[in-house]
Formats: sequence, C-alpha cells, structure tokens
Amino acid sequence: MRRHPDENEGQLTTRRAAIVSEKGLCGIAARLDLGQFLVLGQGAARSGERHRDSVLASLFEAVVAATFLDLGLIRTRRWVLAVAAAELEATGGLGSLKAPKSKLQEYAYHSTGHPPSYRVVSADGPDHQRTYVVEVSLGGEPLGRGQGRSRRIAETEAAARAMVKLAQRPAPPVTPIAPVAPAGADQHPRPGVRKRPAGR
Repeated sequence: MRRHPDENEGQLTTRRAAIVSEKGLCGIAARLDLGQFLVLGQGAARSGERHRDSVLASLFEAVVAATFLDLGLIRTRRWVLAVAAAELEATGGLGSLKAPKSKLQEYAYHSTGHPPSYRVVSADGPDHQRTYVVEVSLGGEPLGRGQGRSRRIAETEAAARAMVKLAQRPAPPVTPIAPVAPAGADQHPRPGVRKRPAGR
C-alpha cells in the first residue's frame, strides 16, 4: 500500500497474488540462484528437478521459513522485502501480473456470465510422476489443452492457450443503438402536422 497508494484493493490483491504465485516465487529463487544448493538424487537431477518452477518456488518458501525460525520476523521481513524489491516495485500494467486462469475467468464472466469449464482428458503414469492433460471450454466450445505434472499446472497451461486463441479472434461488431424518442413525443405533434386518427 505504501508503494502503490493510488491502487485500490482489487489491484493490490492482483499484485500480491502475482508475487506469491508459483511463477513469482520461482522468479525470485532463480534470481538468487537457489537451485544450486538443492541436494537431489541422481534421477531427480537428470530429470531437471533443479530447474522446475514448482521446486524452485517451494525452495524459496523453505528458505523464508528457515530464516524466520533462525532470525525472527523482523530480519526475515527485511530480507524478503529486499530480494522481492523488483516485484514489489513493478509499475507495468496489472493485466500482465494476472495468472492465465484469472484472465480467462474474467473474460468468461464478461462475455458469457459463466465460468470456464476444465475437464481432465487423461492422467497417465505412476502416482509420483503422473502427467495430466486438461481441456478448458467456454460455453461448450473447447479453447485449449494443457499438460503438466499436476492438474493445476495443466489447467494453467490450458487457460494460457485459450487466452492466446481468444486474442487472435476479431472483436465482435458493435451494434448501433437506435435513438429513442423522448416520452410523450407523440402527444405533441409539430405545428402544421396533423396526427392520423387510430385505425386509418
């Protein structure tokens, strides 16, 4: 609120959600190069776990928790504000901060009055390494599919692809509104104009 005093509650909520999202925390972790300190098994290292967004986001949360337990709230708060300064000070359009699912939901309510529908197309693989494919539809029309190691990740990717598809569509034509005569206008005809009797 101190950094962006002119923004309302909804705008501040969007900003906060973007910073504490998986993508936001992953960005901070990557900037600090925290991945180099992960101790991984050979299989996890080969599969790229060190660079996975969800892993880096969780790693940053773990570092914040450890700092809090070791140094207390005040010093942890000071450190978090320092390492997240770029995100806190961002002045670009808030639309770029919104998650794809939030953008699609806003579009859906604005255009149809109903939320988008997500459907799990498939979920393959063992429990510890399952891959989900999710399809998102709006008004019964499929708009995009996403894939990920969790349903949430797959839904996010599907929403992102749906927004790309919707952005490529031409804007709907604007229907002109016919002017409406003021109430009682037919009660006072212009001078020299006789009002036709009913039924003729």
